[in-house]
Amino acid sequence: MTSVSIIIPVKEVNDYAREAIRKVHSLFPDHEVLLIPDRDSGEELPGALVIASAPITTPGEKRDFGAQFATGEILAFLDDDAYPTEGWLDSALKHFYEADVIAVGGPGITPPSDTARQRASGWALASFLGSGNSTYRFRSGKRKDVDDFPSMNFLIRKLDFLSVGGFSSPYWPGEDTELCRKLIATTGKRIVYEPEAVVYHHRRPVFLGHLRQQARYGLHRGYFSRRFSGNSRRLSYAMPALFTVGLVAGFCVSLLSGPALTLYIAVLSVYFAALVGTGCWIFWHERNGWVAVLAMAAIFATHIAYGLAYIKGLFTPELSH
Repeated sequence: MTSVSIIIPVKEVNDYAREAIRKVHSLFPDHEVLLIPDRDSGEELPGALVIASAPITTPGEKRDFGAQFATGEILAFLDDDAYPTEGWLDSALKHFYEADVIAVGGPGITPPSDTARQRASGWALASFLGSGNSTYRFRSGKRKDVDDFPSMNFLIRKLDFLSVGGFSSPYWPGEDTELCRKLIATTGKRIVYEPEAVVYHHRRPVFLGHLRQQARYGLHRGYFSRRFSGNSRRLSYAMPALFTVGLVAGFCVSLLSGPALTLYIAVLSVYFAALVGTGCWIFWHERNGWVAVLAMAAIFATHIAYGLAYIKGLFTPELSH
């Protein structure tokens, strides 16, 4: 049996982290779990080895720290607010029998126990209008090779992880993007998305928590797209910024021209029709009108918040974290 070290970084032990440890230990008692908080509170956490990391501050640095103590052949990274399903490890580990596979990632699905505001956040991310071609990260898609995947559900051979220096990144978020870029550029091996390697991932509730998180992603993605070649330079990542610019510029131009006003209204009509269509799709799956309405509002607000942050990232000289 392939040995796995499951590494969970956390600022301090919380209810989500306790849930994650309990779920992991009940499903995979033969594999070690390393919880990396800032400091050891002395709380008994059956099934987990708690290793304090202070003064390390970012999740990437905590994962690098935890990897030093891991004894497993495979390192499995989870966020503290994520927990695995029963088929998680078997679905992911089978890919490591292929020599050209260096890492495996799987979707993080919103758990049914989340509140309506959290589920609205999850549906906003799981919808095509909300996430474009990245929806497979938030609901099961088709198995494929990827060049960028979040570390909330990411498995990699320990030797390969150490060979590229681990995350070795001051960025957060974005440390996982940098790791994936290094892995592919250095080794030429594949990162596989496995739709059956599912974890449940709690969401930030709409609106404030959700928008703060998405703005951080936009800021780092904009910065990365300017500074680094490769997996951050995609039109889909820039679309919210283009939408935001078009929303403001189009309004200004429409005040000066009748035909421009007509075109502006037509484009916005198409967008909001797509938004309503997405809301109907969410309602079909969720059977909750309030969640669908919240998700529609969250998608629109996310496009603006992420777009503005992306533009800011493009012009930020340096980001430390």
